[in-house]
Amino acid sequence: MPAINTLLIANRGEIALRIIRTARRLGLRTVAVYSDADAAAPHTRAADVAVRLGPTPAAESYLSVPAVLAAAKETGADAVHPGYGFLSEQADFARAVIGAGLTWVGPPPDAMDAMGRKDTSRKIAEAAGVPMLALSTDGAGSISGFPLLVKAAAGGGGKGMRIVRGQDELASSIAAARREAAAAFGDDTVLLERYVERGRHVEVQILADEHGNVLHLHERDCSAQRRHQKVLEEAPAPDLDPALRDALHGWAVRLAREVGYTGVGTAEFLVEVPGGSIAGSDSIGSAWFLEMNTRLQVEHPVTEEVVTVRSERIDLVEQQLRVAAGEELGFAQDDVAVTGHAIEARVYAEDAFGGFLPQAGTATRVRWPEGSTDVRVEAGIEDGTVVPAAYDPMVGKIIARGADRETARRGLVAALDATAIGGLVTNTGFVRALADSDAFRDGEVHTAWLDSHPLPAPDPASAMVAAAWTVAAAAAADGGDGWRLGGPPADTWVELDDAVLRVSTARGEVRRAGEPPTSCRTVGSAVGGAVGGGLLALDGVTAWFTVDIRPRSVEVSTRGHTFRFVRPTASSIATAELSDGVVLAAMPGTLARVEVRDGDLVVAGQPLGVLEAMKMEVALLAPADGVVRVRAAAGDQVAARQVLFEMEPELEKESDD
Repeated sequence: MPAINTLLIANRGEIALRIIRTARRLGLRTVAVYSDADAAAPHTRAADVAVRLGPTPAAESYLSVPAVLAAAKETGADAVHPGYGFLSEQADFARAVIGAGLTWVGPPPDAMDAMGRKDTSRKIAEAAGVPMLALSTDGAGSISGFPLLVKAAAGGGGKGMRIVRGQDELASSIAAARREAAAAFGDDTVLLERYVERGRHVEVQILADEHGNVLHLHERDCSAQRRHQKVLEEAPAPDLDPALRDALHGWAVRLAREVGYTGVGTAEFLVEVPGGSIAGSDSIGSAWFLEMNTRLQVEHPVTEEVVTVRSERIDLVEQQLRVAAGEELGFAQDDVAVTGHAIEARVYAEDAFGGFLPQAGTATRVRWPEGSTDVRVEAGIEDGTVVPAAYDPMVGKIIARGADRETARRGLVAALDATAIGGLVTNTGFVRALADSDAFRDGEVHTAWLDSHPLPAPDPASAMVAAAWTVAAAAAADGGDGWRLGGPPADTWVELDDAVLRVSTARGEVRRAGEPPTSCRTVGSAVGGAVGGGLLALDGVTAWFTVDIRPRSVEVSTRGHTFRFVRPTASSIATAELSDGVVLAAMPGTLARVEVRDGDLVVAGQPLGVLEAMKMEVALLAPADGVVRVRAAAGDQVAARQVLFEMEPELEKESDD
């Protein structure tokens, strides 16, 4: 085969950037393609050349075979790398690329056809002597009893899958799976398999060339899933029986040989854990073949971080390109070793605490972890990137490696702590909480664990305190309100959403009306401009907060979660009716009159006083029933947002009985 000179990447986002980096290191010219939605995306700027495919819908751009081939011809590309997703597992696309005289960076189309379908891949696996779960194509075959798993024959990614726990669910589940499969893959064929309640998802990385060399690059564990979608992946698989590990490696190699596979591929297996639903299985028989992915996997970085060839880390994209160019691998199975442990977190634009619904919008501020050689980031977004609703919502991956699993796990948690994405809802806090959980630490997470152990939604309280503290610090850095000339720093009042918080830097506390104060101390900060925060100790607990202060909002990122608080404008408080029982001056002026005495019992709406400013009088009304505390005197010159009155709840009188 001819050497590759110009490589077209038929994909977008982080995987396009990942492929471009390796191609550039190998001295190849790169071509990016994009839809109208991605005209300004990072991958279009990273390549040597970028070509528009068409409008935003994937069917008219990234899934358009004629458009991709036209872009290759226009730019003089001699090879096409499909990445993952989109056309990556379409054998007809591979044939079209080859038919156009281009090099296809992927397995032979016939192997893609054979292994791309779950029904045909089962037959190949059986021929190779690889264990399979019991199967029926119509619900009345060799399987008896429940639970069962209905799944689409022509695809993956959790689409067209249903768990059936009783006969009354079977017909409707098959019908629903057929509809979903037809919509996603254009084929409504479904299979029924025995469902393993407590299974681990273990997959083996395969690498093969056109000269008969087929190797395994050890395995990954991808058991942390929600609704059949992977969340955390790691390599090597922890706590795997050595005999079973060897068996999985051997089965994967036999599968690849059986189908004439070349390039990079992944054989996926289901491994039953103790307490599972299928009895009587031994250490070898407790694993079954699931499917083969005939492309580069999303989680390939964890393999690259731990697998070495003659003491050098492997680059799977480089190996894909070399195999596609006709080169021999140049190393044997004995040259492959595993060193350390790596864990990857997928970062999606989705609401993990709101049904995992995909999100779209502009990433106003993006901070990925940096500064550690043991943390790797594969990112598809940066400041200002628009994340469209038209495509897969994954925006990046964070990979941490360590000498052992626990070191890698702690490194991943720290890396997610250092990640902040503003303007966009992501699952960063969710994966951080999962990686930090005792269950994941102790290896208790199986494929169905997240579906029955939902993680609690985050509490915004600490983020609100950090926001108020940082807003007050930024105001002090800008000179404050300019009217207090001496003495200790005055308290600052910060309004966020429906809350008013008093910040006292002198006392080191933030107090919300009606609640006990939170002690606050800056441990290490980077306050300046619009973005502040840093290491803050709240009630003695130290955490990292990134605070993005904007005219009408404050965004706080901490422990992966991002919270957005609205900052009301002065006009919204012109009547001085505020929540939390606090009445502020809407603007600088004079407190012309005070209508009540300190300690009076007042009712909501009762006049408290009058503020005179800019030749206007503003009535100050009680925002709630309670005891009023007067914080300024008639005739006082007051600053904007100075506290004038506070409400306290009336204490119930003790009974004489």
